Amino acid sequence: MFSAKNRNVLLAQLNKGEYDVVIIGGGITGAGIALDASARGLKVALIEMQDFASGTSGRSTKLIHGGLRYLKQLELKLVAEVGKERAIVQHNAPHLTRPEAMILPIVKNGSLNKFTARIAMWVYEFIASVKKEEWHKVLSKEQTILAEPLLKKEGLLGGILFYEYRTDDARLTIEVLKEAVSLGATAINYIKATSFVYSNNKIKGVKCHDKINDREFTITAKYLINAGGPWVDAIDDLDEKQMKHKLHVTKGVHLVVDHKKLPVKQSAYFDTYDKRMMFVIPRDGKTYMGTTDTFYSGDLTAPDVLKEDRDYILKCVNEFFPAVKLTASDVESGWAGLRPLVNKPGKGPSEISRKDEIFETPSGLIIIAGGKLTGYRKMAQRIVDLISTKMKPLGKHVQECTTHHISLSGGKLPSHVTFKDFAKTKIAEGSDYGLTAKEAEVLLYRFGTNIDILYSIINSTKSTYNSQLPLVVYAQLMYCVEYELCMTPSDFFIRRTGFLYFDISTMKQWSEAVVTHMQKTLGWSEELKTLYEKELGTALEEAERIKI
Repeated sequence: MFSAKNRNVLLAQLNKGEYDVVIIGGGITGAGIALDASARGLKVALIEMQDFASGTSGRSTKLIHGGLRYLKQLELKLVAEVGKERAIVQHNAPHLTRPEAMILPIVKNGSLNKFTARIAMWVYEFIASVKKEEWHKVLSKEQTILAEPLLKKEGLLGGILFYEYRTDDARLTIEVLKEAVSLGATAINYIKATSFVYSNNKIKGVKCHDKINDREFTITAKYLINAGGPWVDAIDDLDEKQMKHKLHVTKGVHLVVDHKKLPVKQSAYFDTYDKRMMFVIPRDGKTYMGTTDTFYSGDLTAPDVLKEDRDYILKCVNEFFPAVKLTASDVESGWAGLRPLVNKPGKGPSEISRKDEIFETPSGLIIIAGGKLTGYRKMAQRIVDLISTKMKPLGKHVQECTTHHISLSGGKLPSHVTFKDFAKTKIAEGSDYGLTAKEAEVLLYRFGTNIDILYSIINSTKSTYNSQLPLVVYAQLMYCVEYELCMTPSDFFIRRTGFLYFDISTMKQWSEAVVTHMQKTLGWSEELKTLYEKELGTALEEAERIKI
């Protein structure tokens, strides 16, 4: 019931009585709240003015952080929470959380020496309950060079090997939403909140604009949640009794190059010349790097990667990996994401806490701001616990949070089967459907246990299939349209598959065929087809403009 073909059916559901909770914002925070609330038996609706995960939740460093970076700010409680949450996310969505060995070079005059780095690691591993097999290792200079030969040798004293978890942030958001929908939530993209409905000076609903059908409607609710990420203040401004703006928005930029241009053996996390930290991460034949951290006040919908952002990252990477000599022309793609940080006057972008905070307006709007991808589940729990407290005097009993035990869509393994064994079986099975081992592996780590549905699509289609579009791409497209409310080509190439970032050549090659299939499947007019083609072209131009 999360099919693009049935979007009008989903819209009709929004008019069927009052909801317990309506969430504005379809990023990871809103998705997490939808899952938690629906799992507790509440009637839930979620609206998103763009596509799901089109803001911060699709433009992060794509890591499930354990919280190491927050030790610098002495946020021990945050370190403990996200460390434990990382393990829960890995258990509930094993296809989207792959352990990633990272090397932290220790250099002369760096922010850490071997002693302080070890102390930091010990504190971090204890507080964050890091698994023993993922405890850090101290490397000599020679061992560090062996682990990553491209590192600058001058001033290198040694290294620390530790683990983060690599993820696909947009797909994690989608999987959380799919699980919420399976538990009864209604979630729809391309619905913009335009104003609030009041009764006795309290918000009791939201007026909406459907951007696809160009029509207005109203959803009524007991409680409205503003989970708009960078748009929190803009949504708050719709309220007659809005509060003072709560956010400092900062921008983080990442660049993508072919792995042959930056052929690192493993991920690295290193000091920059201006005492920030930067990641270099190999992924699917590419290497991506970042991030910047600067205050931002421009267009929230389409933040640009500026020349100075690009040059800063290239300078930092070239200093630490001097043999590669990256230039702007090597950049294939990239993205700029916005961090919605709670306003702390007088602090710089990297000094502001990443903790989430909850606010309530006099009219009853509940707002959640700040937070990190890893901590989405606890953020959701705090919001739904608050709603539960409010409903108790009204005679409504809301059960305790259970999301720590809920496997997400794509993570539902058969009993007594490890994901490692499941992966081995399904990758081997791919050859039965004409797939290479690499193609099957991509499907597995993108769609998890839902891979059987994609195999079924391939099996039922291959005997009569006559399109130029590769069958493995077609299967993904049909799955995303049918099961993930994929409405546009941009939804498919950016948020559902990440082709724009990590396989831009495939996107260029097959964009026309994908548009043609989607038009046929969803019954677009020529006008709508042209609009979506233009939107996709703009996304491609923005990615490629980074190198100019």
